[in-house]
Amino acid sequence: MKKLTKLALVSSMAISANAMAMQAMDDAALSASTGQDGINIGIGISKIEIEKLLIHDNDGLTLKGTPGSADYNGGTSTAGAIVIKGNGISGDVLETKGLIIGANYDNNGAYLLTSRNLADLRIDSDAGTGAKGAFINIAADVSGLDIKIGEIGVAASNAVPGASATSIRRGASDTNYNAILSGLSLKTGKMSANIQLGAAPQGAMIKLASTMVGGLEITNLGILDNSTNGAVVGAVTAGAITTKQAGEIHIDSIKVADANSKDLTLNATVSVYNEGYLGANKATDGFLKIQSNSGPIDTYVAGIHLGNKTGGSIGDVEVQGLQTFWSPAQGTYNAGSVIKISGR
Repeated sequence: MKKLTKLALVSSMAISANAMAMQAMDDAALSASTGQDGINIGIGISKIEIEKLLIHDNDGLTLKGTPGSADYNGGTSTAGAIVIKGNGISGDVLETKGLIIGANYDNNGAYLLTSRNLADLRIDSDAGTGAKGAFINIAADVSGLDIKIGEIGVAASNAVPGASATSIRRGASDTNYNAILSGLSLKTGKMSANIQLGAAPQGAMIKLASTMVGGLEITNLGILDNSTNGAVVGAVTAGAITTKQAGEIHIDSIKVADANSKDLTLNATVSVYNEGYLGANKATDGFLKIQSNSGPIDTYVAGIHLGNKTGGSIGDVEVQGLQTFWSPAQGTYNAGSVIKISGR
């Protein structure tokens, strides 16, 4: 009986401690414990799994040219979707999962946050300067991640669920589907970012200025060519020799780091722009702008296989000191790159 009483007491203490750890802390509590107002959030998720991810292009591709002409693109203006799903390989961790995100436990946890959380957020509100100067500042530290992505393909989108549908799932066709990538895995080191919502006096909504310890590594990247599936590649007296599946360019590993280093410097800004106007007339649609200001990098590509991932390797490729530039004006070159993403 005494043992049961002690067990109950210990259990209740453990439950109470965990409950207290999960309670939200207000500004007053944080001020007393950290010496400053604000909100701290530790995201203690160990792993995220997604069964399937679809990005629907609702109007498809507008037809251009005619079959056989040089500018023919095969468009039908019918909705299609980029699909990330499980690879279907029996026993594989990605057999039924399209995306798995977990912590990078390599090198005895060297790439994890000290807190061992997936991410730590520090949130502060500030009045800023001027009539429209108020903003929220979110300082984010992200643990090193181990990201596994299943098969990536393109399919015909299913119809949008109607009012009588029993779920919000739309999905895509299993029969009108072509695989594009057989999958890949990414491993990252610790990262830091600063996000400002509102006036954003730092000059951008998201600002990356940190070093990814251990650099970036992409493994098991397979690029598929479905146009060669069933293609005639020769003939014998018994008949034509045809392929049984899509050809593949498979890469064992891609490592990216700063020149002469094992780590990768992150120096970039992310901004979201609304429509641009010239006088009374609309000039441009809104877009997402990602601007990188990083220095030269080294890249090592190991194990390049042609045909399939078990075929003979053509060797490794190494690129040293790669530096990209972008031009804000003719004749001016800034180190880094600018990427703009917009709809059509």
